[in-house]
Amino acid sequence: MTISDKLKDHILESIGEGVFTVDKDFRINFFNHAAEEITGFKKDEVLGNFCKHIFKSKLCYTECPIALVIKSNKNIYDFESSITKSSEEIIPIKLNAAVLYNDNREPRGGIVTFRDISEMEKIRKDLEKETHFNGIVGVSKHMQEIFSLIKEITDSVAPVLISGESGTGKELIANAIQKTSMRRDKPFIKINCAVLPPQLLGSELFGHVKGAFTDAVKDRIGRFELADGGTVFLDEVAEMPQQTQIQLLRVLQEGTFERVGESETRTTNVRVVAATNINIEKALNEGKFREDLFYRLNVIPITVKPLRERLDDIIPLIHHFIHKFNLIYKKEIEDISDETLELLHSYNWPGNIRELENVLEFAYVRTKKNNNITAQQLPPVIKSKSVKNVDVEENISVSSGTSYLIKVLDKNKWNKSAAAKELGIGRTTLWRKLKEIGLE
Repeated sequence: MTISDKLKDHILESIGEGVFTVDKDFRINFFNHAAEEITGFKKDEVLGNFCKHIFKSKLCYTECPIALVIKSNKNIYDFESSITKSSEEIIPIKLNAAVLYNDNREPRGGIVTFRDISEMEKIRKDLEKETHFNGIVGVSKHMQEIFSLIKEITDSVAPVLISGESGTGKELIANAIQKTSMRRDKPFIKINCAVLPPQLLGSELFGHVKGAFTDAVKDRIGRFELADGGTVFLDEVAEMPQQTQIQLLRVLQEGTFERVGESETRTTNVRVVAATNINIEKALNEGKFREDLFYRLNVIPITVKPLRERLDDIIPLIHHFIHKFNLIYKKEIEDISDETLELLHSYNWPGNIRELENVLEFAYVRTKKNNNITAQQLPPVIKSKSVKNVDVEENISVSSGTSYLIKVLDKNKWNKSAAAKELGIGRTTLWRKLKEIGLE
C-alpha cells in the first residue's frame, strides 16, 4: 500500500459518518470506525461479504445506490433508506454514493457514506403530531379546502395531479393522500422524474432484463412492479421524456407494461399520484407534455397556492419551524419580535415554504438561547426585499386569520401568553392584532 492510500484510509477512519467501499462484485473491502459504531458490526465481520447480506435493506434489492450511480453516472446525495444493525434493529439512514474508478477511468467499485437519522425521524414524528393535517401545516382557507378534498377522496384510487411552485409542499400533500387512502398499508414508491437520464427512467419505472443495454448485467424489477397494489408518486412528472410518457399512459389505461428489452406483457395495479411545478398549459401547447396523459393524470387536480397568496399560514409555519429547531438544536427559542414578523409577512417568498424554513433556520442558529429572534438575525435578502404593505396587515387580521386567532385563544382559555406562544408571536403582537379587530 502506498503512503497516499494509507493517508486516504486514515482520513476515512477519522470522519464522523459511516463509510464503506465495495469492489465491482459488491463485496465490502473497507469499513471505517464510524460504520462499526452505527451498525454494530465489526470490520472483521463484514470484510469480503456482499453488502446486501450485511445491511439487509430493501434498497439493496430494488435500487442499489452504487448500481444506480454506475448506470446514471451521477452521484447520489442525501438518499433516505434503512439498514439492519447487528442487533437486528432496523434504523433509518441518509446516504451518499459514488463510483470508484481505476487509473483508466473504469469502474472498480463504489463508496457509500451514511449517517443514522433515527433522532431526526423521532423529531419528525413528534412534529407531525402537532401539524394541522397529516404532517402539513396550514390554517388558511385554501389549505383547509385541500385537507377537505383529501378526506373526500380516501375511498378513491383515481390518479391525482398536484401542481404548484417549487417549495409549496406538493410531496407532503402526496404523503397525506397516501396516509389517508385505502392503500395506506401498501407500498408507496417515490421517484423524481427529473433526476434520472431519459434513457434510464424507463428502466427505473418498468424494470429491465439482462442484456437490455450495456450495464444491464441482470434482470431488474421496476418501481411499478414493486408498488403493485400500492401507490407510485411521480414527482416532476412533466419532465418525463415522450417515450416514457407513452409507457405511463398505457399503465394508466390498461395496467400493463413491458420491462425494457422484454416482450412479455406484465400487469400492475397501482395508483398514480403525480406532481409538477411547471406551467402545464404551456407544456401542452409546446408539445412537451402529452394531452392524453394529462387528462389521465388530472382526474383529481390539486393546485397548491404559493405562500405569498396564503399569508394566514405564515404564523403557524413559523411556530412549527421554531419548535422543530428547538428539538434539533436542543436550545429554547420562544418567540420572534414584531419587526421580524412584519418583515416575514411582507416578503414575497419566491421559494415558498422551503425558503421560509431556510430563513428561519438561518436566524435561529444566530440567536442565543432563551432570546427572541430579531430582524438583525434575518438574512440580508429578507431585510432588503421586504416591502411594508398595508394589505399584509389586513390579511392577518381578517377572515380566516381572525377566526384562527380566536380559535387559539379559546383553546388556551384566553391566556394571552399561552396563545401567543402557540401562534409563534410576541404578546405585544397579539395584543395589537386583537385591538385591530376590536377584541382588546
